[in-house]
Amino acid sequence: MSVIPCCQNAELRKKIEEFAETLKTEAHKLGDHGLDDQEFYNSGLFRGAIERVRGQFSATMRDKREFVKHVLNYMQDGGYIADWESAGEANRHDYTVKLNSDKTAVIELKGCLDGNNTNIFERPPHAQEFIIWSVCTNPGADPRHNAWSGIHTRLSAEIIYREQRVDGVVVWDMVCGTLGRPCPKLENQPDRTTEVGPFLLPPACIYVMPATTPSPRNNSHPPAQKLGGVELLKAFHDCFGGDDAEVSYVDFEVAHKGPETVRTTTITRDSVTAQQSGPTAIRRS
Repeated sequence: MSVIPCCQNAELRKKIEEFAETLKTEAHKLGDHGLDDQEFYNSGLFRGAIERVRGQFSATMRDKREFVKHVLNYMQDGGYIADWESAGEANRHDYTVKLNSDKTAVIELKGCLDGNNTNIFERPPHAQEFIIWSVCTNPGADPRHNAWSGIHTRLSAEIIYREQRVDGVVVWDMVCGTLGRPCPKLENQPDRTTEVGPFLLPPACIYVMPATTPSPRNNSHPPAQKLGGVELLKAFHDCFGGDDAEVSYVDFEVAHKGPETVRTTTITRDSVTAQQSGPTAIRRS
């Protein structure tokens, strides 16, 4: 077991690396630029073209928001949530969801979780549930590295240091279940997909976190909540065909070790430890 069921497509990654090396040495043979190989690589044409293509291919925030819009509309149409709205640019968070119980859940959208942007979040005062949703659209990214970096290295440090409660994390996007990121949940049950607008989605990867923030003296090892205790996560789980054995539960044990505060992160799935850190000092970037 590991932090997340899926893994990087090793064959695709190898082909990406091989093709990148070919491009670096053979790109001067492409196109009608009239330059010899030395002029071509010294001119900035190659680097400029690479940056342009990179910008055109990377998913914009608009693409990610379009994906989220399809998902939340589908959940509302199916009766799994009551309503939702975009929070607008004036707010740190991205979406407010009205749950069927009339509670308010707040979603903050993130990328691949391994970057410094993951550290930047603020639970709004009106949020009765607060969820981080990772939409990582790079097929070449390593989902296991990203999920562990996000949950253990980054989120746990902020949760403990700033006492910012996060009720759960969803790692799920339009690349899930594609050639770039095959989903193990579909290996023996390929029909476990849900058609949502233009997307064909496997069940979401869900991480349920503690209901309180850890503290070395007063609350050193709060347990993860039950899935049913975080209504929005339960809605994702039920709406998109989740299996209870696939839900991950996260807890943090904190202690003082000399002058430092250390935490041990444990992720459990189907009552088995999927991944656990050693006691790690909080280093905030």
